[in-house]
Amino acid sequence: MDLIVQDLAAIDDRLSQRHIDLDPAGYFIVYLDRGEGLIYAKHFTNVIDEHGLAVDPETGKVIPARGKVERTYTTVFSGRTAKELSIKIFEQTQTCPVTQLDHAAYLGREFVRAEMALVTGQEYVQD
Repeated sequence: MDLIVQDLAAIDDRLSQRHIDLDPAGYFIVYLDRGEGLIYAKHFTNVIDEHGLAVDPETGKVIPARGKVERTYTTVFSGRTAKELSIKIFEQTQTCPVTQLDHAAYLGREFVRAEMALVTGQEYVQD
């Protein structure tokens, strides 16, 4: 059983290193509030420059992928489950803040991971 888990983790780690095109509609920061029993997804807008990098629309500066960035989110979504959160974002918004299918699939995976961490008490770190 441990070998299977290790194999699956290795596949995920390898796939997490691949190149992805960023969604021009923005990105999400996903986190838990254990006290409230909620999964949160903050949406931030961005512009994609000619090099494929996310740029802050207000400052024109490249948004770093790692480290702390001080930005103001445009919308915050919350739900008790991955499904509830997905419905709020993909079905109940006037203009969906996700424009690429791979971004939608990624968010679905992250929301399930966050839900499992919430239920099991494990740590959740967004991939």
